[in-house]
Amino acid sequence: MDTASDLRFLHSADGDLAYRDTGAGDLVVLLHSGFADHRVFDAQVPALAAAGYRVIAPDVRGHGASANATRPFRWADDLAALLRHLDAGPAVLVGVSMGGAIATDTVLEYPELVRAVVACGAATSEFEYTDPWVRQVQDEQAAALGAGDLEGWLAAWLRGVAGESRTLDDIDPDISRRLREMAFGTLSKHTPDEENHHVPLTDTWARVPKIDVPVLTVNGDLDAPDLIAEAERLARTVPDGSSLTIAGTAHYPNMEKPERFAEIVVDFLRAL
Repeated sequence: MDTASDLRFLHSADGDLAYRDTGAGDLVVLLHSGFADHRVFDAQVPALAAAGYRVIAPDVRGHGASANATRPFRWADDLAALLRHLDAGPAVLVGVSMGGAIATDTVLEYPELVRAVVACGAATSEFEYTDPWVRQVQDEQAAALGAGDLEGWLAAWLRGVAGESRTLDDIDPDISRRLREMAFGTLSKHTPDEENHHVPLTDTWARVPKIDVPVLTVNGDLDAPDLIAEAERLARTVPDGSSLTIAGTAHYPNMEKPERFAEIVVDFLRAL
């Protein structure tokens, strides 16, 4: 497991962006989920490095050890700046949840920097949950945040880690402990009245058919049905897309079944 001393920093016009840099070979970038940080991929970083790849695992702006935004920014622009700084691409982008949306945004905006995409529990960044259970959980999060109840927010957020058909008692307690720690660290960087400077992409689905690199979507079969459907739509809509499901997992198959997830990614990489 990495420590803060393993992190490197890219200076940007709006603060420093943290990333982990491990291994040697073709470039693979691991993009974490919302409210978490690069440690979501603690199991995959050494596995991919051992398989012969250079692995970059950044903290998205406003998350982990990266600076908060004080001006408008886009995920894809930050990642493009990092890829150009590394001068080692084009890269394969592997993202979970928000990270998968960042991967898709980046291949749409900067196709010359991307060799392939693996989107796990994600499609494009233009996605809103319609599933009633997920919407209920999101309402609980919003109410807790509005009341300044950090513990209540964390409890509601972690329900999504297990999924509707399970409780946290059904998954490895180390997973919820690690995610809770990451989310607590990220939330502690922000204030409830802080302005959201993220600028979303629009008209993404109209551009998806033009993505000309291989795209693999990976879903946990216990994840929200509408999210699975949207990810599979992404795989169907790109010219070179495929989709896989990891049984017995929800929104974090990379943490629930890390060896299987790494195997899927390595097989995908070796087929490029």
